Amino acid sequence: MVLAISPSLPPCNIDAGLQKIHSFLLIHLKECTGMTQLKQIHAQALRSTSPHHPSTLLVFSRILQFSSLTDLDYAYRVFDQIENPNSFIWNTLIRACATKVVTKDQAIILYRKMLEQGLVAPDKHTFPFVLKGCAYLFALAEGKQVHAHALKLGFGSDVYVNNSLIHLYGSCGCLDLAEQVFDKMPERSLVSWNVLVEAFVQFGEFNRALKLFNEMQDSFDPDGYTLQSIISACAGLGALSLGMWAHAYLLRKGDVDASTDVLVKNSLVDMYCKCGSLELAQQVFERMTERDVTSWNYMILGFAMHGKAEEALEYFAQLVRTESFKPNSITFVGVLSACKHRGMVTEGRKYFEMMINEYKIKPVVEHYGCMVDLLARAGFIEEALDLISKMPMRPDAVIWRSLLDACSKTKASIQLSEEVARQIFESEFNIGSGVYVLLSRIYAAANRWDDVGLVRKLMSDKGIAKEPGCSSIEIDGIAHELFAGDTSHPQTQQIYKMLDVIDEKLGSFGYSPDHSQAHMVDEHDDKSREHCLRLHSERLAIALGLLRLQPSMPIRVFKNLRVCNDCHEVTKLISKIFCVEIIVRDRTRFHHFKDGSCSCMDYW
Repeated sequence: MVLAISPSLPPCNIDAGLQKIHSFLLIHLKECTGMTQLKQIHAQALRSTSPHHPSTLLVFSRILQFSSLTDLDYAYRVFDQIENPNSFIWNTLIRACATKVVTKDQAIILYRKMLEQGLVAPDKHTFPFVLKGCAYLFALAEGKQVHAHALKLGFGSDVYVNNSLIHLYGSCGCLDLAEQVFDKMPERSLVSWNVLVEAFVQFGEFNRALKLFNEMQDSFDPDGYTLQSIISACAGLGALSLGMWAHAYLLRKGDVDASTDVLVKNSLVDMYCKCGSLELAQQVFERMTERDVTSWNYMILGFAMHGKAEEALEYFAQLVRTESFKPNSITFVGVLSACKHRGMVTEGRKYFEMMINEYKIKPVVEHYGCMVDLLARAGFIEEALDLISKMPMRPDAVIWRSLLDACSKTKASIQLSEEVARQIFESEFNIGSGVYVLLSRIYAAANRWDDVGLVRKLMSDKGIAKEPGCSSIEIDGIAHELFAGDTSHPQTQQIYKMLDVIDEKLGSFGYSPDHSQAHMVDEHDDKSREHCLRLHSERLAIALGLLRLQPSMPIRVFKNLRVCNDCHEVTKLISKIFCVEIIVRDRTRFHHFKDGSCSCMDYW
């Protein structure tokens, strides 16, 4: 496109002529389809307009607006040519920076420059863009300053500014601050609710998310983004019935935006897998009219965590055969996890090499963690140590802890276990109580109770407390949380009576407690340890399930720690004695107990 504009105008018609030129340029700007045309229009504007004419600013603001979408460097050059840019021009450039990953820090820098010049004040459109950049960069201190500016300039009630503040504080993990902004809002939009629901889910505050969702329904109907967050919360809590309600609502509404449809369906697949219903996850997956690699990843990961390695590997084969996209790094985390949970060492080695050599995927710490766990748990501890020594990155505490856990499972030498523990203690990672508990369990299994006491004293001296066992069970749509030794539940008396019934029946089946699993108690006699074992959180939850659920219904328990050997054996026996299916999700995987056996085949 070449623009033909008269180079000279009669003096009496200068103002009218400039207005005509500006109108002509603005028309062409609307029809502009690329940077080549834009640069021609820009050149004509520089030659043919007066910088002091009121409508000139409009022309250059439109040029800046167009260029900011495709060529930010060019937009900066246009910006530098504008005398006294107004708030729209500042906002245009700030917005362009805030929406691009590599320039989000420039949004904050531009805002600071805007304040320093002091020629134009930020308006209600400025703050959401700046706060978006702060949220992405986790720039909490800068975000708080912007918050103060917004309040000072009288935008404390603006819904868009407040939504951006909720997003900022939520992204930075300051959930209480996000909730304070939300509570003080005189007016809220659906976005306000969605942003705070999403923040709660992101940081594992699933109960707070569901409580907020219940309150939201008095004012707004949930949309696709709301449902995606709620489904994720259900996945985190194992709240199957509420997740099914969200799914049913989705089907009834039937008008979820196409842009979020795959995301929502993927969330459903993930939720059903994490709530223990692979069958429903597969139904959703198979009925999806459109999938992405995440859809496949969720199914592969779901099969893996349920110990169904063959199905996970079959879905991987289907992905490779039938889909146009390739497996990614997360896909191989799922594949290697599947091999790990079933002790498939040969297959694990094969897929690890395939990932590197065939798909050119550089292993990250999660892949190495799977391989170390797989090898060590299968007894190849020396090979696992060799792999750790060859890692291009420093092994994290999770890898060392999985190695120590494997030592406890495979009856490795005490000396090796102590060496692994030493490596962990000398690392700079925040290791928590898990490593101490594992080392204590190793000593207890070897009847080295004095060493158990030394580990417990070391924990006490360092101020480290064992993470309390907590299990949840959903009954009639309500999640019940029970801690080890809990007496706060309204049905505590009935729960403990049911435990007595269970103990009596266990005795008739020849059950003998594994006292090494109760190694973190003060008392040293077997009776005290036995009493401690019967009060583990999953046993309380199972007892409540036997009391409240229909006999035909499976008992679904979700535990924050790994299931100990003794509880694993007891749950197998309970499934046989009471003819009930029990599904337990612990920290790392699912166990399906039925007819006296477990889906993990006692390998976990």
